[in-house]
Amino acid sequence: MSYRRTVKLVCGLAAGGSAVLLCAAAAATESHHGHVSETHRDQAGRWVRFHVLQAAQPATTWSAGRHTGASTGLAWDVNWDKRDPSTLQTNEKKEKASEDPSTEQENGKPTATRHILLIRHSQYNLSGTVDHERVLTHLGREQAGFTGQRLAALGIKYDILVHSSMTRATETAKIISKYIPGVELVSCDLLREGAPIEPEPPVTHWKPDAVQYHEDGARIEAAFRRYIHRADPKQKEDSYEIIVCHANVIRYFVCRALQFPPEGWLRMGLNNGSITWLTVRPSGRVALRTLGDSGFMPPDKLTRT
Repeated sequence: MSYRRTVKLVCGLAAGGSAVLLCAAAAATESHHGHVSETHRDQAGRWVRFHVLQAAQPATTWSAGRHTGASTGLAWDVNWDKRDPSTLQTNEKKEKASEDPSTEQENGKPTATRHILLIRHSQYNLSGTVDHERVLTHLGREQAGFTGQRLAALGIKYDILVHSSMTRATETAKIISKYIPGVELVSCDLLREGAPIEPEPPVTHWKPDAVQYHEDGARIEAAFRRYIHRADPKQKEDSYEIIVCHANVIRYFVCRALQFPPEGWLRMGLNNGSITWLTVRPSGRVALRTLGDSGFMPPDKLTRT
């Protein structure tokens, strides 16, 4: 049986077909043509080709021209931020609704897009035992400068710069602000670093106590609900907001915003001073434009500590 005929035979089988059926069909074809005098080496070579071709078949189903992969069974929650216009009408408003309730609902729909740029703080003094000792290193201040230059070069009119109240995030935000003058700085305790949720799979080098997950998780989730959501209907223009905080917070935000399992937050890595860009559409749809972008820094300035 020729290799070309073997390929045709494999491709003719339904996706996910049995390897036993494949081999039986090949054997039957060989017997039909009387090819029974192959050497052991030839037979071994054909079996290898069979296995390679079988492994190449996609583990998915095909139907009516539609290619469908394995489904998790989890649909997108359109009201993930509890701001879907159709759910915001109170009973009183419904009673007073006009003859065309769709018009009233249209007037209450968001029309602006929110762009949220999450910045990880720059490198800091790891030997500090308390927060006020964990100041930026010389390299960290350089990194913050590169990030500020990058944000300025984008030519965007930023609406606000919110930062964690921890020293390393505060210092990073102040350096960045020099490159985008006129943008209001706001400090927020909710954005402090912490343990958002026990990671899956677990790691051996970092094992916070259960109480830390319990306390930090509630705080970081509260920060997510405050800052990551669709625009208010009263907002008429797209907004660009900068949030300077920490790797754990940013990674958790990304998982929650994309409706990925939040336990997977530790599977991502972020460089110091990197930019993660989330976009929240008026419909509530979320897109991740960049994750941990630090390509604007020289290679010798990159760190993740």
